[in-house]
Amino acid sequence: MTGERRALIIANGEYDNPGLSALRSPAADAEALAEVLSDRNISEFDVQVVRDETAHVIASRVEDLFADSAPDDVLLVHFSCHGLKSESGELFFAARNTRPERLASSAVPADFVQRCMRMSRSRSIVLLLDCCYGGAFSQGVAVRASGEANVLDAFPGGGFGGRGRAVITASNSIEYAFEGDHLADDHARPSVFTSALVEGLRTGDADRDEDGWVALSELYDYLFDSVRERNPNQTPSRDIEMQGELYLARSRRRRIKPSPVPADLRAASEDPNMFTRLGAVTELQRRLTSENLSVAIGAHEVLTTMAQTDIQHIAEAADLARREARVRTEPDVVRFGEVVRGTAPVARIRLEGPPIARACRFASSHSWLRVTETGDGAELSLDLAELGAFDGRITVTGPTGEVEVRVEGQVVQEPEPVPEPRPVHTPAPTPEPSRNPDPPVLPMPEPAVPALPEPGPAVPARPKRDSFAVAAGLLAFAAAVYLVVIGFQFSSSVEDFFEDGGWTALPLVVFAIGAGIAMFLPKTRRMAGPGTLCGLALLTVMPSGPVVLVLADGCLFAAAVCALVSVRSDRSFRLGLGKPRGALAVAALVSGTCGAVGLVVEAIELVGYSSSRADEGAVYLVVSVTLLIGTLLGVSLRPAAFGVAFLGGVAGGGIVMVCMLFYAMPSSSSVTGAGWGIALAMVLALAVVTGLAARKVNG
Repeated sequence: MTGERRALIIANGEYDNPGLSALRSPAADAEALAEVLSDRNISEFDVQVVRDETAHVIASRVEDLFADSAPDDVLLVHFSCHGLKSESGELFFAARNTRPERLASSAVPADFVQRCMRMSRSRSIVLLLDCCYGGAFSQGVAVRASGEANVLDAFPGGGFGGRGRAVITASNSIEYAFEGDHLADDHARPSVFTSALVEGLRTGDADRDEDGWVALSELYDYLFDSVRERNPNQTPSRDIEMQGELYLARSRRRRIKPSPVPADLRAASEDPNMFTRLGAVTELQRRLTSENLSVAIGAHEVLTTMAQTDIQHIAEAADLARREARVRTEPDVVRFGEVVRGTAPVARIRLEGPPIARACRFASSHSWLRVTETGDGAELSLDLAELGAFDGRITVTGPTGEVEVRVEGQVVQEPEPVPEPRPVHTPAPTPEPSRNPDPPVLPMPEPAVPALPEPGPAVPARPKRDSFAVAAGLLAFAAAVYLVVIGFQFSSSVEDFFEDGGWTALPLVVFAIGAGIAMFLPKTRRMAGPGTLCGLALLTVMPSGPVVLVLADGCLFAAAVCALVSVRSDRSFRLGLGKPRGALAVAALVSGTCGAVGLVVEAIELVGYSSSRADEGAVYLVVSVTLLIGTLLGVSLRPAAFGVAFLGGVAGGGIVMVCMLFYAMPSSSSVTGAGWGIALAMVLALAVVTGLAARKVNG
């Protein structure tokens, strides 16, 4: 599939109106689902999360997703909120500002979502509804839900013009009562539906046929069985209209088909001569360690048959050979020991043995015990809030057997800091009068001990900063400081500073300081800071300008490298490329292209003015190509927030380079500078477009 895979997760658990009870699960559901959908090893969706927003914001994001789509795109929308049915039977999705008595103006109509789906060009649309549904009600009147919510009726099939769409609901008939404006039943409990969805995709258990892919039909069957097992009163429903299968995720549960052993080896394993059969065992044991898993499984099957049917001597040799391929883990018991509540300890299980023994999958016995498969085993993490001992199991299953790994430990409260005792000063004892006529001996004064300050309340430790993010910010600041110092070092006055072209470095100083600050702020050091630094470094590290700029350019380049290392250490960050989408992306491409054309025009004018200016013309060409490449990267990079920040850095670097090139232009009437003017206007336009795109990304 060549199209993009985009997901929109809408989670509303907090409501301004007291008539709608708060839901605990949407926030956690959104985080877990976003993590598994954006995992490059599982689904590779470009995920947007809208959490606790108003109805008009949610409607805008839904419309944008479906409107900006291509036929080959796969679109997935997940709602986790209250679902409300009006008196006329219409279905609405509750938002933060929803008023139960004014659903039409304060909630998101299901009919609006249906219209957006019909207008979309995408041929693969999946809508997942994990909502609590209520019946019709009136303000101030206790009205109970009198019938099923009939959620699927709000999304009738047909009218999609051959395009495929699927609607899967957590339940089609969950009912609970309104008493006045308040819900009578408290549905603030973790979502069974979304938990099963995340678990099925992350573990690969939803891959029922074990072909290495999770199809939509397989996912629904898994959800149906899992939800019914955990809550018999809840029945997921579906309405799917698609031609062929839609594969949503990859799976490691690929069934290994045994490869038949060669005919001569098969004959040797059944030969009447026992020594010939012993020789066959040796050859089968060698094939059992093959990198080709099909070959290894075929050998294992023959060895199993010989261990069960041959004479004792041969059977023991065959059993010993196949036992080398049994499933083995290190360790066999994971002991976390004492775990402080609120922390997230991690342990690892390593698989041992030949390749066939390591082709395993992992299953957890409890929801609080999370398993993430790695290349050579699995990583275990805990999500426990209750104090006390815990005991769980990890089942490791492979083609050659199954083992259980025990997980144990105890959750304890974080110990409170014990204040140091203050020293107590005791007066020295007064000596009794002596009967001897010797003069009294005065006691030596004790050295004064300064009193310790009163212990104050414990101050929580600040979160540890990423050393690479800190290094990136410091390097950006270093580049800015260096430019200011060098600029005034070679100028005797402020007037000389501007006359000698020192002003051309001022934009770079401003952009470098801004990028450095972004690397220190918690909200921007993950996306905006690294993206801006990378875009700025791309345009400014160029073979142009005075030699004194080399150190500043080197600092910016090193800062960009440190910023990339910082974001790559974040497991939830997946950097990739996608097709440019939307009017702003087109505007950015037009601005960058026109800016590059302006630089090319100026290069031609310089070369025409004097052949000695060919080197400067070459610099113009290099900058134009780099500007064009940077613009294309900015509109294509995913996540979109990183791409917009990168585009901002490209625009800033473009402004810097255009200013420097202007200072080097000859002051001659035959050089009009028209191309330079076009380039400056376009990089400024690119900066404006980037600002609009950033505003859109941030909601």
